[in-house]
Parts: sequence; C-alpha cells; structure tokens
Amino acid sequence: MDFELNENQTMFRNMVRDFAKLHIAPIAHEMDVKGDMPDTLIAALREAGFFGLTFPEAYGGMGVDTITYGVVVEELSKASAGVSVMLTVHNSVGSYPVALFGTEEVKSRFLPRMAAGEIAAFCVTEPGAGSDASSLAATARRDGDHYVLNGSKSFVTNGARAAFYVILAREPGTHGNKGTHAFLVERDTPGLSVAKKEDKMGLRASDTAVIALDEVRVPVGHRLGEEGAGLRVALTALDGGRIGIAFQALGIGQACLDASIAYAKVREQFGQSLASQPVIAHKIADMGTELEAARLLAYHAAWLKDQGRPHTREAAMAKLMASEAAGHAADAAVQIHGGYGFCKEYDVERYYRDVRVTRIYEGTSEIQRLVIARKLLAGQ
Repeated sequence: MDFELNENQTMFRNMVRDFAKLHIAPIAHEMDVKGDMPDTLIAALREAGFFGLTFPEAYGGMGVDTITYGVVVEELSKASAGVSVMLTVHNSVGSYPVALFGTEEVKSRFLPRMAAGEIAAFCVTEPGAGSDASSLAATARRDGDHYVLNGSKSFVTNGARAAFYVILAREPGTHGNKGTHAFLVERDTPGLSVAKKEDKMGLRASDTAVIALDEVRVPVGHRLGEEGAGLRVALTALDGGRIGIAFQALGIGQACLDASIAYAKVREQFGQSLASQPVIAHKIADMGTELEAARLLAYHAAWLKDQGRPHTREAAMAKLMASEAAGHAADAAVQIHGGYGFCKEYDVERYYRDVRVTRIYEGTSEIQRLVIARKLLAGQ
C-alpha cells in the first residue's frame, strides 16, 4: 500500500500552500475579527480555480481526485478554516447532489457556473430539525409543473453569498422518511431571502445564515432525483462532505501542532525550553499521533470514494476521528501556550474556536458513532 502523494497531488499541495501564505494567512486574523471575507480574496480563489476543484472537466472544473481535494482542504484550513469551509461546502454538499442526481439539462446549465465560482449552499437543517433530518417542516407543494416551497432553513454555510441552494422539503402531510424532495434553487427566485446572518463563535470568515422560503416556485425539472428521494440525495452527499470536514479538522489540528512545536522550542520555563520538558513533549507526541491516525482514516475514505466503492462507514470514521483529534490538539495547544493561548494575539486562540464546530456540522460526533455502529452491526 502506497502512502506517498503522487506528483500531481504534491504539486497541488505546494501550490495551495503558497497561495494560502500569500493571500489568506496575512488576513486570517482580520477576517476573524470582522466576521467577513473580502471580495478580493474570493476573486483570487475564483481565479485560482478553487471553486471548480471537484467538478468534472466536462462542466468546466478541474476534476481532481478526492485525496487531492482533501490535501487542498487541509492546507487551506491551516491558514483559515473559515475560507476552507466555504469551499468544502461548495465543492461537496452544495454541488454533489446536482452532479449525481440532476438531469443532464440541469447539470449542463448550472455546474459550469458553479465551477466558475458562483457559490453553492446546502439547506437541510431547520430550527426544529438538525440531526433528525426526517423531522423536516419545510414543505414542497406540487402545483402543475412547479413545486412551491415554504419554511425556513438554519445554519446554512455560504447562505448569504450563495447563488444556488440545494434545499430539502417535504410534501405537505407526509412524515418521517417519506415524501421528502431535494431541489436546486437559484438565489434570485422570488420568495427566497436571507433572513439572518449568524454571529458565530468560530469560522467567522465564513457566513452562516437563516434562509426564508415564502411561496418559492421551483420548476419540476429542478428536483434532484426522483420523487421522495430527498433524504437519499442528502445522505449520499453527506458521505463525501464528511470526508472534506475530516480534512478541514486535520488542517486546524496540524496548525495547532505546528504552532505548539514552534512555541515550545523558544519558550523557556525553569531554565529550559518547554520542548525539553517531558510533560510538554508528551502532549506534542499525543497530538501528532492522533492527527496522523486520523489522516490515514481520511485518506482511506477518500481512496474508497475515488474507487467508486461504498464509504459511508469510513467517511463517518474519518470525520469522527479527525474532529476529535483536532479538538484535543487545539486544547493542548492553548495549554502549551499558557496565558498567551488565551489571547487573540496568538492564532491558537482562533484555532480553538474554529475547530469546535467540526464535531457538530455535517453530522455530530454522536451521529457518526450511530452510523459506524449501524454499519458494523450489519457486517458492513
């Protein structure tokens, strides 16, 4: 088994690393403070092709494999997890459903625009439906050759910037897993509006919004998949999306480890560097070991996806392990930095806030454990 990145993957990693150092890292703190991302950075990301990473070349994308995509996400996340989550959602759950379940007419019309940088978002969560996606309250009423959508969606990453939304809603009067549809909806569709932009603890460079749906008319041709296939569309997209979040967590965790190593080498206590003191060295050893184990799980899940093989269990394992390992790394990094780790002057304070949500979105750690257990108990 070969664990080395190939020449193309190494090239992408180095390119992204240089881009992040030049365009993202210098303004990461400022974006966190302002809770926003400058248009100039988004333009630079578009120019570099980041919005088309996973899109097929036939639709204007780069068509990179999933391991390359993961390497890109990890490198971006070292500089700013807020930037990386905008791109991961766009390149995964915001576009996977269109590529996998859209008609050829829909794919030909919209995927090239997404690949060029018109941002996509994924709308499943509601005020009363988070981990339990079968409890959706948003409705999709059939009216001739259209569906009419009503309700609201919360915690929508890219919600305020998106040009396209993948939205789940159910037939009125249906319950549970039945009667749920997925739709591709354009931003300028009458009745769709951004109701609120959340003020978050972390990932502040990324916008997270509440989307309101008031008699939003969507052509039947914009339904993704067959009637009632909405939850299957969402869960299929989440398998790939969770791999991206695993790599995002790894990037934050690796940034914590790198910062801790650098600080421990120069900071002295009791007449010697922190790095020479076993209690600190052991923390660094644990951080590195847990992150490397999680990275191998992420590579495995990515490889399975590229082979077209089932990867639901492995994606859940990768996200669970990576988010937990990165959380431990962030906590240890703050501890190693001592009082300075509690101050915004040091990046580890931002990493500590940013990493927390990786154990929540695209399936909480508790949900990942349920998925993993279900697969193991079924012998899969």
